[in-house]
Order: sequence, then C-alpha cells, then structure tokens
Amino acid sequence: MSEKAKTKKKFQVPHSFVIVFTIIVAAVLLTWIVPAGEYVRVENEQGIKVIDPTQFQYLERTPVNPLLIPMYIVKAFIKRVDLMLVILFSGGAFHMLTQSGSLQAVIAKLAKKFSNNLYVFIPILTLMFGLICTTQGVNMFIAFAPVMVMLSLAIGLDSITGAAIILLGGAIGFSTGTLNPSTTVVAQKIADLPLYSGIGYRWICFAVYYVITNIALIRYALKVKKDPTKSPMYDLDKDNELKKAGNLDEFGQIDARAILNVLALVVSLAVVVYGSIKMDWGMTHMAAMFVWLGIIGGVISGFDANTISKNFLEGCKKMMSAMIIIGLAQSISAIMTDGKIIDTVVHVLAVGLNSVPAVLQAPAMLIANTIINVFLTSGSGQAAAVMPIMVPLADLIGMTRQTAILAFNFGDGFCNYILPTSTALMGIISACNIPYDRWMRFMWKIFLMWLVVGAALLIVAQAIHLGPM
Repeated sequence: MSEKAKTKKKFQVPHSFVIVFTIIVAAVLLTWIVPAGEYVRVENEQGIKVIDPTQFQYLERTPVNPLLIPMYIVKAFIKRVDLMLVILFSGGAFHMLTQSGSLQAVIAKLAKKFSNNLYVFIPILTLMFGLICTTQGVNMFIAFAPVMVMLSLAIGLDSITGAAIILLGGAIGFSTGTLNPSTTVVAQKIADLPLYSGIGYRWICFAVYYVITNIALIRYALKVKKDPTKSPMYDLDKDNELKKAGNLDEFGQIDARAILNVLALVVSLAVVVYGSIKMDWGMTHMAAMFVWLGIIGGVISGFDANTISKNFLEGCKKMMSAMIIIGLAQSISAIMTDGKIIDTVVHVLAVGLNSVPAVLQAPAMLIANTIINVFLTSGSGQAAAVMPIMVPLADLIGMTRQTAILAFNFGDGFCNYILPTSTALMGIISACNIPYDRWMRFMWKIFLMWLVVGAALLIVAQAIHLGPM
C-alpha cells in the first residue's frame, strides 16, 4: 500500500450546522423546481382554518432568492425567540445546579441504586417522559437532557442512552396521540369526531410502542455497559464534561443544600408542566421560570451575586449551539411556504394514495404523513393541511376517520426523532453534544421498527373498523 493511501484523509461527517444549512439550500432549490400550488382554505364549524380538498390549483412559481437565505434565518430566530430563550435560560439554571454539586450527589445516589438493574431504571424513566408527553411536546425537556446524560454516564452507559430515555420515551407519548391537544384534538375537530374518541385503542398503541421501544433501548444499554466501545459516542464520551472523573463516591454527599436544590428543580419542572397543561402557559413563562430557578439555585448554594451571574452566563453559553440549530431549522418551513410548494407536496401524495390497495391504505397514509412531516413539522399545521384530504379519502375507501387520524399521529410524530429539522431532536442532542450522525447510527433501526409496528397497528385498526369512541 502506498504512503499516500495510508495517509489518505478519512471522510468526515459534516457538522450539524452544515447538514441543516444544506437542507436550507435544498429547500430553496425545490422552490425553483417543484410547481407552486395552493389549496383554498376555509374556516370550518369549529373555527379552524382547513384545506378544501376539492379546490387545488397550480400557481405561478414564486422561487426564493438564494441571497435571501440569511434573512430567512434571521426571521426564523425572531419568530422562535421564545423557544430559544427557554433553551438559553434553562442552560444557565442547570449549570448553576451542577456547579453547586447538588445534582451530582443525587445522581450518584440513584446510580448506585439502579446501575445493576437497567430493566427497572430505564422503563420507569421512559414511562415518566412518555406520560408527560401525551399532552406536551418533547422540546420542553431540552434543558433536562444534560441531567439525564450525566446520570447515564454515571452508571456506565453512554450519552446516547441518556438522550434516548427522553427522546424515545417522549416520542411514545406524543406520537400515539392519546391526549395531545395540538394534534389529536385538532385532527378530530376537523374530522368532526368526538374529542378524545378512540382513546382506548390509542392507549393500546402506547403500550405496544412502550414495550418494544424499551426492549430495544435496554438491549442497547446492556451492550454499551458490557463493551463501551460499541457506543457511537465512545471517543467523545471519554472527554465529556458531564462525566465525572473517578467513581461514584467522588460525586459528593447529599446535604441540606443538595436536597433544597433538587427540590427547587423538581418544583420548577412541576410548575412548568402544570402551567402548560392547566394555565395555557407558553414558552415565555417557561423561560421566566428557568431564570427564577437559576437565581434560587444560586442563593441556596450560597453563591454571591457575582458567582451567580458568572455561572448563569456560562450555562447560557453552552446552549448557543442548540439555539442556532433550531433557528436554522425553523427557516426551512418559511422558505417552502413562501415558495408555495408545501400544498403541492400534499396534493401529489394525496393523489398517489388513491392508487394504493385498500388493505394497505392506512400504512400508505402513515408513509404519506411521514413524508409531509419532513416539509411541515408543525403538528397542528400538518393536521390542518392533511386531514381535510385524508378524511374524505378515508370515507371513499371505507376506512374509519379514526384510523386516518391515527395514521396522521404516527406519521407526524415518530419521524421527528430522525429529522435534522426537528426542534426537539436537535435541541436535545445539541445540548448533550451528540453529533447528528452519531445519533443516527443508533436511531435508524429503531425508527424503521417504529414504522413497521405503526403499519401493523394501523392494519389492525382498519380491520376492526376503529370507531369514534
């Protein structure tokens, strides 16, 4: 072998910023290639603006000027500044707690208790995130991700396992749509079905996905625990700042300050969840709560005002990468909207569904909704765009509307955990310093498994004529 061949540089997977920016450029190119089209939108009886599936027309192209890409990015940052402040301030708050040593001490205690019982540890945590995310988006846990990674590393696992506990657990709760107000409720209103009808079968879907996902995650965790080199993050985790050098006894002891800090964290997260569910809180309320958590955590830890300020700013700095990723990703939908190609994609997929055999119609709807979610990542927005088409299509082929909504739920939800445009995914893995390509080495098999299971559950729903109640 020649010396040149030996020293040949290995291919490097692009940085996450490069991947997302490439998608932005591709979206701009599509506005020059894909015909522009538009459905007429009307307000239904529930006051929701929906598509009229009988009124679609092609329009004159409105391609996006590539020179305006930076402007779209800036506008995306402005539009989602509330989410970015949540990420920024939560980083400051959690860094304050970690600097106090409180989280490390509690994590060491938990790690000692559960390190040899992953069959209990992982399912309990995924169930917690899954149940919360039956009503909430997974992105509300971006700030919590470093804590889960810290715990995962402490018991001999890897950072992917820590992030996956949140992402996969949350995916189950969000994507099965049991109680989700932004997807299931909106879709059922459009379909003129009783709200939360079909919930029994949705809980069955939740249970099925919960079992098979935990089996896959526990198998992965055991493999990594047995041989850490099997982890895609092996080389990076060795130098991960969330990994405390030494053994668990060096994490520190639980004292009164540690207990009060952890209590402040639990209360803050509980208030955020309660406020989101019961008081219609938005991202601005969450951001404010994390500012309070940072201040209170600093006071409990005995830090002076200068130290509190320094720690809070240091934590904010660590979240800058996650913020920029989300800002970049948000610009993609704006580009495609201005290029008027989203409705065209929906229209082409809807026409294609008509040629699919009836028995495979529900799985085909799942695939169609998955593809649409690449372009239209908003759950409520996707419901308003696709359900007016899927509902009459379901009526024509003898499929229940409930089954069509379930196909929408699965398609809208599960692919969020492989898409580099997903705020939940990119926010969490960026907060944990997990490169997108490393995550995908772990995730692609689970996503394919989710698709197969979803197709099977939809075939069953179609066979039993899943009804409105």
